[in-house]
Amino acid sequence: MNNLSISHHEKPYTMRSLLAYAAPTISVMIFVSIYTMVDGIFVARYVNATALAAVNIFMPVYALIFAVALMLGTGGSAIIAKKMGQNQYGEARRNFTFIVCCGFMFGVLIMAAGSLFLEQLLTLLGAAESVQLFDYTKAYAKIILLVSPFLIVQAMLETLFVTADKPKLSLIITIIGGSTNIALDYLFIVVMDMGIRGAALATAIGIVIPAILGVIYFFAARKSSLYFTRLKADWHVLVKSCANGSSEMVTNLSSSIVTFAFNALMLKFVGVEGVAAVTIMLYVMFVLTPFFMGYSVGIAPLISFHFGSRNTGQLKLIVKNSLTFIAGSSLIIFLSSLLFGPYLIQIMSPEGSDVYEIATDGLWIFSISFLFMGVNIFTSMLFTALSNGKISAVISLLRTLVFVLMSLATLPFIFGLTGIWIAIPLAELLSVIVCGLFLLRNKRKYQYA
Repeated sequence: MNNLSISHHEKPYTMRSLLAYAAPTISVMIFVSIYTMVDGIFVARYVNATALAAVNIFMPVYALIFAVALMLGTGGSAIIAKKMGQNQYGEARRNFTFIVCCGFMFGVLIMAAGSLFLEQLLTLLGAAESVQLFDYTKAYAKIILLVSPFLIVQAMLETLFVTADKPKLSLIITIIGGSTNIALDYLFIVVMDMGIRGAALATAIGIVIPAILGVIYFFAARKSSLYFTRLKADWHVLVKSCANGSSEMVTNLSSSIVTFAFNALMLKFVGVEGVAAVTIMLYVMFVLTPFFMGYSVGIAPLISFHFGSRNTGQLKLIVKNSLTFIAGSSLIIFLSSLLFGPYLIQIMSPEGSDVYEIATDGLWIFSISFLFMGVNIFTSMLFTALSNGKISAVISLLRTLVFVLMSLATLPFIFGLTGIWIAIPLAELLSVIVCGLFLLRNKRKYQYA
């Protein structure tokens, strides 16, 4: 990435050069979404729909773990990249080392608390709906909780590899972990008939491998812009990272709450088949939306760096070209979801089954959200990169929690099952309006337009 290096790019940014810079991170997100969906395919096809529902029942806890990682990773990345832009590389490396260590310790705490109160937690999440559902969820949760520290480190390093100007390396390591996960899914679930325990074990190993490879690299990479140095605690940086990355934390915590609400409503209106249908819809979303998240995460260090170096000319070009690109790609992804969504659903549930019918009926409504989602994700990440965690958190809170829960609290009781599917598109539409107001209000302050 010589001519696209974060600190050595002098030519004006074009849409093409920005996409080239973000391409490895986009590829990471897409690949992660694909092997996550493959996980679901193996569970749905070779175990049963209840096992697939169990994975979704545990999803709020998984999202919580991932939320901590994104909070520290994106919040810390903005601080580190800004200091690199100010030529404070020594301090940036110390902050980097401390933030990654904090992430690992947060993972240890989650692992301990989750394992200690596992049965109470699963009952709260609705797994007690049936004995089989509870047993499946418990078996899956036990294994995933054990690798919580590695999951946080892996997810953090995906963002921090971009800050270190090594997004291609992040892609290689992610492919290694994901390919291992897929291969072990086949071995454990199909060949060895280990059921949902096999799925959890394959996922756990697929998490641990890239986490360890990433840590080894940053211990050895003394010629890179970022590497591990002697640990020095800086609680101010930790607090600032948490505050700055709070929007990403809010997004994933909200995802936990919203997933719980979706599951509860589906159990009420349809039953376990409805939960399985929601799970499939989430997998479809995982395949189609990482493009937006990958682009936004990939571009964020550029924004932070040029904001830190006060290069407003480059900052304006990045924001202008990014918004144009995301608006165009949103339309393409919306059309793709209508064309290919039914085929993705069919992979996980046979055509004609109850789960297939519920999911395909919801797809036509749910897909509308892809028209607005990209702009909302990028705008939230933009303010995180500009070290304004407050605005980013407000956008995320409204988009992923407030607007969705308001819709879920009313629409299903008016329109039935259709009302459940309308909730996400309506929340994204309202969020676009909020994002537009924040962008207009702050354009002079940050000089991005």
